[in-house]
Parts: sequence; C-alpha cells; structure tokens
Amino acid sequence: MPREDHVEFEGTVEEACGGGQYRITLDKTGQKVLAQLNGRMKRHHIRVIPGDRVKVALSPYDTSHGLIVFRGKLG
Repeated sequence: MPREDHVEFEGTVEEACGGGQYRITLDKTGQKVLAQLNGRMKRHHIRVIPGDRVKVALSPYDTSHGLIVFRGKLG
C-alpha cells in the first residue's frame, strides 16, 4: 500500500552515484532528483541500472530527494 504523505512520479535513471544513490530525471517536470532504493527493493536485491524506468516517491517538503519504489523495463 503506498504512503499517503509521498507524491509518486515516473522517471528515468540517468546515473548511478556512489553509496546506493541514483540521479533520476522526472518525466513531467524534467527535474533531476537524487534517490535511493526503498527497503523492499534492497531486501530482494533488485538491481537498477542507468536507462531503467522507475517510480520515485518524493516528500512534499523536500522534492530534491526521494525513494525508488518500483523498477520498470529499460527504455
């Protein structure tokens, strides 16, 4: 069940930064955000590579950081 206090956006992974961080470009706004994997994706060893389509949950208070909650296909 999604959290009500987060806003979800779709985007594309641009680069994998160190420490499990990823730079993502959002589709609607074109904004670049820094995001990390959520706990369930870490637990199940879901791999995210540049070019993947992802859903990112952003806090309404700080829209420059987020959590990757879903990984789609390439392209």
